[in-house]
Amino acid sequence: MEGFGALHIDQWIAAIPPLAVYLTIGLIIGLESLGIPLPGEIALVSATLLTLHPSSAVQWEWIAVAAMTGAIVGDSIGYSIGRKFGKPLFVWLGKKFPKHFGPNHLATAERAFERWGMWAVFFGRFIALLRIFAGPLAGALKMPYAKFLTANALGGICWAGGTTAAIHYLGEAASHFLSQFAWIGLGVALLFGIGVSLFIKHRAGKAHVSTEDTAIEAADKH
Repeated sequence: MEGFGALHIDQWIAAIPPLAVYLTIGLIIGLESLGIPLPGEIALVSATLLTLHPSSAVQWEWIAVAAMTGAIVGDSIGYSIGRKFGKPLFVWLGKKFPKHFGPNHLATAERAFERWGMWAVFFGRFIALLRIFAGPLAGALKMPYAKFLTANALGGICWAGGTTAAIHYLGEAASHFLSQFAWIGLGVALLFGIGVSLFIKHRAGKAHVSTEDTAIEAADKH
């Protein structure tokens, strides 16, 4: 039964069309970058883990390319939308989707842009909140498109390429070292991806507290 189950899983994984995986990843990350709250990071990690299975024809390099493309194109579309509709768009979104676009979320994102400028777009690729806001907010704040595109492209390449490469090679090394426990290698890779995500969120949280303290100090002076 165990052999039959493993064979069944192998056949199922082998039957997944690689092109469908690439297009799905590009679409999810593109929509998230455009401003729609989707789990882009989870999708990217899950798809990369798929490349570690010997029966899978999916290649991590093409997952990275799809993710980079989705990130850059999605952010650029979001920038155009934000530039056209401006801040009233965020007010409307805040009323419709307060969980993701509430006043506190917008204020945090605006403070990040005021403090870091174009680098908020770059580092925003690694932070869930800014990943959704970066494109539309940069457009609404009239950031020059050349600066935005530079930061957007660099952030997309570093985030997508770095995440897929790290997870793939770490998982591959772990699987090779623990060949008799292949799934442990996958688990190690997944934990690594989660650990990186939590570390980034921790740093983002510290930055958020710092910007709040700065705002409070400025208000007290006035």
